[in-house]
Amino acid sequence: MTTRSLFLLPGDGIGPEAMDEVRKLIGHMNEALGSGFEVSEGLVGGSAYDAHGKSISDTDMEKALACDAVLFGAVGGPKWDSVPYDVRPEAGLLRLRKELELFANLRPAICYPALSASSSLKQELIEGLDILIVRELTGGVYFGEPKEIIDLGNGQKRAIDTQVYDTFEIERISGVAFELARTRQNRVTSMEKRNVMKSGVLWNEVVTAIHKAKYSDVTLDHMLADAGGMQLVRQPKQFDVIVTDNLFGDMLSDVAAMLTGSLGMLPSASLGAPDAKTGKRKALYEPVHGSAPDISGQGLANPIAMIASFAMCLRYSFEMVEEADRVESAIAKVLDDGLRTRDIMSDGMREVNTSTMGDAILSAFQG
Repeated sequence: MTTRSLFLLPGDGIGPEAMDEVRKLIGHMNEALGSGFEVSEGLVGGSAYDAHGKSISDTDMEKALACDAVLFGAVGGPKWDSVPYDVRPEAGLLRLRKELELFANLRPAICYPALSASSSLKQELIEGLDILIVRELTGGVYFGEPKEIIDLGNGQKRAIDTQVYDTFEIERISGVAFELARTRQNRVTSMEKRNVMKSGVLWNEVVTAIHKAKYSDVTLDHMLADAGGMQLVRQPKQFDVIVTDNLFGDMLSDVAAMLTGSLGMLPSASLGAPDAKTGKRKALYEPVHGSAPDISGQGLANPIAMIASFAMCLRYSFEMVEEADRVESAIAKVLDDGLRTRDIMSDGMREVNTSTMGDAILSAFQG
């Protein structure tokens, strides 16, 4: 029997609660479908700091490097606001991204028909919305050096963050975007700030060149990132695949997420380059909602983003496309049936807790 190794990092806040609902699906798939998932678990973020004094231990990092895919919950919370910067909860996620070399972050923004009235935008603007944002994840201003705060004296300080991109980094992320576009509507919009940033000038040049050389069958548009943010809330369905850098991708993907009505609804995947021998990619899957410490432990968390992240794991890491489709269909069915967690609750619907929502999705998956 094929074995598939999964490493679970539930993390902090609502991460463990949401991960519990994925465990139900994994258990069923092993028992009923013989899926062969081998599951191990570790600590990340604040929970790892409490246990080890760092945001992820070397032992758990080794497990992440050895597995087929990592499922990640969320990190952070006010409890750890005063810990040293280099061991803050978020540093665990950054270390995972860096050491697994996860350069491509895929952030879908999909509006389920049953939730089209939940968006802050007019219903006709977001019905049928299906955008994929491809964000470069290991370069740019988040990793560039120097990164420091300098004391200038006389009560003055200077903060420095450095935006750095090399040609190969732009080529590989744009290649991912073009290849994914070929499986969708065959359109890519590249976003940068070439009008004021040299990194934006290079980004534009490289994307244009690789499009001409390898992907001329795909429609390519260029847009300044600030204009892109405006267009996302003005006419979001004009976009298919958006490719952009680390900083702008962080902001634009959160804007796109809220078009759907709730951050609790949306998954993400972070992928590395294909292995030269096996063709497999290192991968980490996570919901985009964060740790939400204000509702942690109350059964209010929406587990859909975590479950949808598992569906992306099935699709991209294990090529279990049929099973991924079934998970996503199960989510849609439960929403069509009127079940809602508090964050997406509306008149006439039935409010349920985290566990009940997970049970309903599992039941729908079972058919």
